[in-house]
Amino acid sequence: MNVLKIDYQAANAAELFTKSLTETGFAVLVNHPIQTQDIETLYAAWLEFFTSDKKEPWLVDKKTQQGWVPPNVAEIAKGYDVRDLKEFYNFYDHGKCPPHLRVLTAALYQQLFQVAKTLLTWLDEQTPAEVKQKFSEPLSKMVEGSVNNLFRINYYPPLTGKEEQGALRAAAHEDIDLLTVLTAGTETGLQTKDLQGNWHDVPCDPGNLVINAGDMLQEASGHYYPSTTHRVLNPSGEVAKLPRMSCPLFVHPRSDVVLSTRHTAGTYLRERLIELGLLEETM
Repeated sequence: MNVLKIDYQAANAAELFTKSLTETGFAVLVNHPIQTQDIETLYAAWLEFFTSDKKEPWLVDKKTQQGWVPPNVAEIAKGYDVRDLKEFYNFYDHGKCPPHLRVLTAALYQQLFQVAKTLLTWLDEQTPAEVKQKFSEPLSKMVEGSVNNLFRINYYPPLTGKEEQGALRAAAHEDIDLLTVLTAGTETGLQTKDLQGNWHDVPCDPGNLVINAGDMLQEASGHYYPSTTHRVLNPSGEVAKLPRMSCPLFVHPRSDVVLSTRHTAGTYLRERLIELGLLEETM
């Protein structure tokens, strides 16, 4: 499968994007409004944070999911028993953040969110009527007023050769959200699985935005839009000595949005966080 790069400014961008999401669950956007320099500046600033000894005060709050998630707390993908080889920072627009990183992080968050809203509007326009009838409200409206959008800065440290057997930078998984808007990683390794079960490398050219459908969009559309299975493989050779960074924005509906007869966005998110061990189950 050749990955189609979609020109965000093209007249037929909405049609091509929707087609790609329907057929593969993901799309790669170029010529979008976000400046590559802004992404690279963010990576450099957060790389300094991750390689510093000043992270402890920003340790994640398991009740709110805000803050720095260290390697020994990082996710164990659903269906796996080995923890991913990464650490990350969960940034919410209303949440805590190191003061010197807040302005540039919040700015890129807002830019990515505006792109996401445009993409959801495209889906509202292009989705067949019989599928759109399943939506409790237009997709672009579901995210208005949401406090659940999560901007995550991922840091995959250099490999040492002493990693636990079977551990990957990110084991195969699907995202729980409506859409994920992902800035191109600083190194290769991201792969997506097509509907036939084959894995494909996703290009990480600077400036690319990789978009994938999440479980909530799959749920709301009655599986018309497939939730994309993806992973990040461990590099080999000299590249293994390099860190990797990426920044996904997980775009979520408001908690009260009805996705289907079995789930609201809030109940679905809570279920997944418990499965991942990121939220404690309470009676």
